[in-house]
Amino acid sequence: MKNEDRIRTTADLGRLLRAYRKSRGLSQVDAAALAGVGERFLSELERGKPTAEIGLVFKLLDRFGLTLVVARRSGGNLFDEPS
Repeated sequence: MKNEDRIRTTADLGRLLRAYRKSRGLSQVDAAALAGVGERFLSELERGKPTAEIGLVFKLLDRFGLTLVVARRSGGNLFDEPS
C-alpha cells in the first residue's frame, strides 16, 4: 500500500474517492447514481465531512469496486497486543 492511499481521516477518504471518480471520467451526478447514493452525500464525502454515514460509505466503495482494509500502522497481526 502506498502512503498516498492510506486513509486516516475523512478528508483522506474524500480526496481518494474524488481522485478515483475523476480518473474514471465520472461526474459527481453520474458516480452518485452508479453507487445509489445522493449527489449531496457524495459531495460532502469528497469534501471530508466527518459525519458521513458508514453504511453509505461502504455502499459507495462496493459500487466503485474498492475495498476498505484495516491494518496496524506498525505492521504485524491486527489482534496482537499493541507495542
